Amino acid sequence: MNLKVVAFDCDGVLFDSRASNIAYYNHILAHFQRPPLSEAAIDYVHAHTVFESLAYIFPDHPDLEEVLAYCRRVDYQKFIPLMQPEPYLIDFLEFLRPHFGTAVATNRTTTTQAVFEYHRLKNFFDIIVSAQDVSRPKPDPEAFWKICQYFGIVPTEALYFGDSTVDQEFARNCGVKLVAFRNPKLEADYYLDSFAQAPELIRRITA
Repeated sequence: MNLKVVAFDCDGVLFDSRASNIAYYNHILAHFQRPPLSEAAIDYVHAHTVFESLAYIFPDHPDLEEVLAYCRRVDYQKFIPLMQPEPYLIDFLEFLRPHFGTAVATNRTTTTQAVFEYHRLKNFFDIIVSAQDVSRPKPDPEAFWKICQYFGIVPTEALYFGDSTVDQEFARNCGVKLVAFRNPKLEADYYLDSFAQAPELIRRITA
């Protein structure tokens, strides 16, 4: 494989963000006197945009714009420390950087830049495309087209690390090979449980 670019999802791949997502959405639900997230809702908000997630967890709210307005007032900074970078992530990014372009395609929106700045990861990526940067979020391929255009590549020259069915559909729509991260149930080209094994995967792919 003539690999030139390695791209990643954010939540569940670069970060263990489950605790952060739960705390954030439960805070919003509590404000509107709603019960906390169900297990199904936790899985949903993990992979979708904030707008899609709010519509999912407030299906019967008479005015979703009221919920959105409250979300805009919530200071997300207090939830960012709950996000934990995956073990061996920095080692893997340092392994990639001299040889490959690196990118992120995420369904996060307004919080994306703050997350990468807080965790000092911004400089490890050439381009970060959030749902705020496209007209249609994942699984629509628009975010990946932006990445391809930035690097001047075609999808067969890239890998995408994802962990959800949204990422599975995204990779299929883009025509890019998918590395399923800690999710053996996905239909993927490669499977990985830890970034500790990621350099060996890249060596094998590019051999």
